[in-house]
Formats: sequence, C-alpha cells, structure tokens
Amino acid sequence: MILTRWINVRLAAIVLAAVVLQVVFFSYLSIFGVAPDFVVVVVSVIGLLGGAVIGAVAGFAAGLLLDVALLETLGVSSLVLLSVGYLAGRYRESFEIDSLFAPAAVTGALALLASAGFTALQLTLEVDSAVSGSVVADSIVKGFLAFLLAYPVYPLIRRALRPALVLEEAPARQSTRTAPASRMRRSVAGGAR
Repeated sequence: MILTRWINVRLAAIVLAAVVLQVVFFSYLSIFGVAPDFVVVVVSVIGLLGGAVIGAVAGFAAGLLLDVALLETLGVSSLVLLSVGYLAGRYRESFEIDSLFAPAAVTGALALLASAGFTALQLTLEVDSAVSGSVVADSIVKGFLAFLLAYPVYPLIRRALRPALVLEEAPARQSTRTAPASRMRRSVAGGAR
C-alpha cells in the first residue's frame, strides 16, 4: 500500500467509523446472544489490504479509541486488535488472495482468536467481567459473524483504498491471435523452410 496524506485520512476515517458503528450499533445488536465484532473485521481487512505494519497501526488506533469510548481498561483492546491487524497483514504478505472466500475465512479465524485473546487478557488482568463456560460457543459465533461480515466489508474498504493498493497481477498470456507481428513473421519464416 502506498501511503499518502489522503490515504492516511481515509484510513483514519475508516477506523473512526468502525469504532463509532461498533459502539452505537453493533454493541446493541444481538445475534444468537452475541454482538458482532465489527472493529475486528475492519482491522483484519485493513491488514489484508495494507500489510502487517499498516494493519498493526490501524488495530492499535482502533483499540485505543474503543477502550476510550467504552471506558474499559486502557490497552486491552489495543493489544488484541494490534495482533489481529499484524496477523492479517502477515497473511497478505505470505499468501496470495485470489478469491473473496480467503479474506472472509481469515477474518473469521482472526475474530475467533481475538475473542479468545480478549477473554485471556481479562482473566489475566483480573478485570471484573462475567466469564462462563459459554465463552467457547460465543467465540465460535463471533468468528462466524465476522466471516459473514467480511463479505460486504472487504470490497467496500478495498474500493475506498483502491488508489493506494499495489496490485500484483500476473502478466497476461499472449495467444496466437494477439501475438506481435515479429513472432508471427518468425513462425511463417520457420514454416517456409
């Protein structure tokens, strides 16, 4: 990803919008008794599009904004979302994303990991929170919801960041119909001998 001033403004606006939507809308939405983690989806998509460093920075910023907005223990969300953004970026740098299923699958897996990370950090820091045996089921549902949310979110963020994306496309294969004239002359001259 090529970072310019306007791309940085777009990234900041995307992160801020994700945090606001999480606090205002998705926190109150309950599907199978679980609220979707929209910020995790957005951070993992940014990591998948921008790489490890950009994903980690976006994750840290989103986590810090989320902790401040919800008045939670400062740094817990930052640490988990930083890890999510970094891991999504490492996936992008290591593997080719050739379908819409790959970003959705990675986002779902990272949401599952983020849910487990939030729970582990809350238990480690002895934050007063309700932890029960249904944590595993809730984590699986959050992963599935993130998987579903990634389908519309990935193309939207990709379109918003399109001017900055470096697309690695394979060179087009030349067929005999579109072959240059020199190649056709060589084949005709070779056939005449």
